[in-house]
Amino acid sequence: MTTLKERLHADVVVHMKERNKTALTTVRNVLGEIETREKSGKTPMTLDDAQVTSLLQKEAAKRRDTARIYTEAGEPERAAAEIAEAEVIEAYLPKALSRDEVETIVDEAIAALQAEGQELSVRSIGAVMKPVTAKVAGRFDGKAVSEIVRSRLM
Repeated sequence: MTTLKERLHADVVVHMKERNKTALTTVRNVLGEIETREKSGKTPMTLDDAQVTSLLQKEAAKRRDTARIYTEAGEPERAAAEIAEAEVIEAYLPKALSRDEVETIVDEAIAALQAEGQELSVRSIGAVMKPVTAKVAGRFDGKAVSEIVRSRLM
């Protein structure tokens, strides 16, 4: 099983052969951002798939936000280019979960904690969020997950 970073490196060659300039430039930029993050700080480190996924989400969000700004400024060509880059990045992200799927995961986590004999209240949000966040990790908005958990515990 290859890591997400290895897949990005392999796809650079694929995009070169296909002469897909947008995808090639986007993947190279993302790899550059990954390498910058790995080399920044006092000691170099290697990002794992979860960290790379988080970085990809931020990069896609940046491009979507920039596209919105270009659209508001009357620059549709530049907005389209940003959206194209965001779509290339989003192709590497795991499939997003629906709200129903997240609610099911939350309900399962609550049931598991109750089966262990824990009394759950609104103060138990952290205990429920920990296993839920591990399963949802980057596939649904964290704030929305927190709201779902809070609503289930009230």
